Amino acid sequence: MSELQGKSALVTGGNSGIGRASAIALAGLGAHVVISGRDEARGDEAVQKIRANGGKADFVRSDLRDLASVRALAAQARALAGHVDILINNAGIYPFVSTDETSEQDFDSVYTLNVKVPYFLVAELAPEMAERGHGAIINLTTMVSEFGVAGYALYGSSKAAVVLLTKAWAAEYGPKGVRVNAVSPGPTRTEGTSGFAEDIEALAGAAPAGRPGSAEEIAEAVAFLATDRAAFVHGALLPVDGGRIAV
Repeated sequence: MSELQGKSALVTGGNSGIGRASAIALAGLGAHVVISGRDEARGDEAVQKIRANGGKADFVRSDLRDLASVRALAAQARALAGHVDILINNAGIYPFVSTDETSEQDFDSVYTLNVKVPYFLVAELAPEMAERGHGAIINLTTMVSEFGVAGYALYGSSKAAVVLLTKAWAAEYGPKGVRVNAVSPGPTRTEGTSGFAEDIEALAGAAPAGRPGSAEEIAEAVAFLATDRAAFVHGALLPVDGGRIAV
């Protein structure tokens, strides 16, 4: 398929998990994918997998932590791909700790990567998309941004902010041709969640599907929102959570 032929995409945290699966899916639709991440070895591995399948991809090592690092990543993505048509705000951290055990450093780290970084990446790239009259931004959130779960206050609240930002950016940039939407995964098996597999299984057991999702299943939703198949979808939160939203 070549729905995204001639388009370029930047996927943050694209060297593993949902980000990696999303990068592979977008490249499979013809997009030139720029993957950012901290682990150069895993990033290079993802790029080689895409290239081996006939796709086009590059890796940028980026320790996203402040406005300067965001601007540097945007500049590198432009240099590699010419411009960015699709932005996938996937990079995030999710320490699951009780509120009274959360340090100030934990709080700042989570809100920096989960909220500040996507905020300023959109500030960098959305106006350029608007000037060209088209673009797609997909934010990754979580089902625990929609309801309370003990131990998820820090992570869930940071992603709840992203849900609101998705709607605000859709209102701000939608009239200029930039679609902004979000995907809300449920419990998903990835490298990052392997350390708390029991929690993932327990959360998944409460949903109709009765099992955790895979990174590839989440990536299918991301890819859909990036294509013209979703041309009339603006400001939406697409749950891919095994039906947890229904119970």
